Amino acid sequence: MTARGPLGGLFRDGSDPDPMHAAQKGMKPELPRRFYKEAGVVERDGLFAVALDGKVARTPGKALLALETADLAAMLAAEWAGQGDRIDPFAMPMTRIANSAIDGVAAAREAVIAEIASYGGSDLLCYRADGPEELVRRQNEAWNPVLRWAVEELGAGLVVTQGIMHRPQPAEALTAIGRQVADFDDLGLASLHVATTLTGSVLLALALARGHLEAESAWAAAHVDEDYQAQLWGADDEALQRRAWRWREMEAAAKLLARAR
Repeated sequence: MTARGPLGGLFRDGSDPDPMHAAQKGMKPELPRRFYKEAGVVERDGLFAVALDGKVARTPGKALLALETADLAAMLAAEWAGQGDRIDPFAMPMTRIANSAIDGVAAAREAVIAEIASYGGSDLLCYRADGPEELVRRQNEAWNPVLRWAVEELGAGLVVTQGIMHRPQPAEALTAIGRQVADFDDLGLASLHVATTLTGSVLLALALARGHLEAESAWAAAHVDEDYQAQLWGADDEALQRRAWRWREMEAAAKLLARAR
């Protein structure tokens, strides 16, 4: 996932959120030692905060690591509780999304909304192959139902084209997408941002967020082309490993979106 826009990826210092990229570039620092025994949830100022040995946890921006419901905070606390002798941020995708929501989205909501909605102008589902026939069939089968759902439920009718040449989308469809995106709270926007950038499709992300698609179905739809090529030529081990890491991010975003609905 390329870091872009106001969130700069999930790490506010600009570091690459993809563990494989970070490892390849030698960017991943030595992991800090675990300094707590237990992780739980405490109520603070009407919010529910992650607590480490009873002390409230903080985001990288020094804000309270707290969410609106105890269930959501418990999901983050479970990630902290599941750490070993070292604290690995890559193993805590929901915590990273929450950090992004608290430190990033809250201060730049309009910019984040605009960035997510901008994917509608070049959504993955709108750019189709003109062959082979099997790939065309797979794209139609996976993507057309989502496009129909977008028209019926979102009022967003996007235009489909063949090839990779950019084709402008109707202004009213992009406006409708923008309205849908703006309806999410900060945590929802951070989660939606992850799902959108990972899939390359704001429609897939919205279908996931609204409960129209399960995470596995949205993920499969986003990888129709990749899976077709892998079936023809074989899968690359490094690519599979990267995809597994990215799926963890997608799954975390999906869980947060489901609890926020």
